[in-house]
Amino acid sequence: MLELKNVSFGVETDKGTKGIIHDVSIHFDDDKFYVITGPNGGGKSTLAKLIVGIEKPDQGQVLFDGEDITSLSITERAKKGISYAMQAPVKFKGIQVIDLLRIASGKHLSRGECCTYLSEVGLCANDYVDREVNAELSGGELKRIEIATVIARGTKLSVFDEPEAGIDLWSFQNLIRVFERMQKKLNGTMIIISHQERILKIADEIIVIADGKVVKQGPRDAILPSLLGTDAAVTACSELEKGDA
Repeated sequence: MLELKNVSFGVETDKGTKGIIHDVSIHFDDDKFYVITGPNGGGKSTLAKLIVGIEKPDQGQVLFDGEDITSLSITERAKKGISYAMQAPVKFKGIQVIDLLRIASGKHLSRGECCTYLSEVGLCANDYVDREVNAELSGGELKRIEIATVIARGTKLSVFDEPEAGIDLWSFQNLIRVFERMQKKLNGTMIIISHQERILKIADEIIVIADGKVVKQGPRDAILPSLLGTDAAVTACSELEKGDA
């Protein structure tokens, strides 16, 4: 499916190159739900951008279904079956939700089919299908519409970068239910970047990134207890390190 081989990435600063990702190798199996977690500044979102093609590694390879896609753009990777949901969904003034779903699917969906996708993410379809994807929608609504477009695409790999960012508690609870439903009928590999305990609890496997390196990886039941430490409701991030990386 997806494999990162000895991937490294850095950015240029006034003081020279600052390493963000250091010699990371990860294999993602087909039809599994992964959560990548770790402290803020540890490289999680950068890793997501390297997977989907927003950034290119300085060293190493990104393989998808055995093909080296390291040099491919985000558009080329999307055509091969990779979807990406950003922390802050893009607004499209003048474009209705029904249009966005049709663009995402690559075909002329019927109104009923579009409503089905919206219902899957917990939105009352008739209230949203004709609305513009603009600033009048809340952060939680935009996130769920974005997830509906990912479902409509039906790709082999879906990457979600901190889907809980910028939304209220009510929207977050609805978001969790959406991911729970997606996990139960998983068709393709799903990777979520998150440090929220409730998202970690529905993962098949957890990968912990800190200081640009993989520090832990394995099945949820093996990794999660060591992150939480107690039965208290805490985030993996705060338990992993006392400060940002």
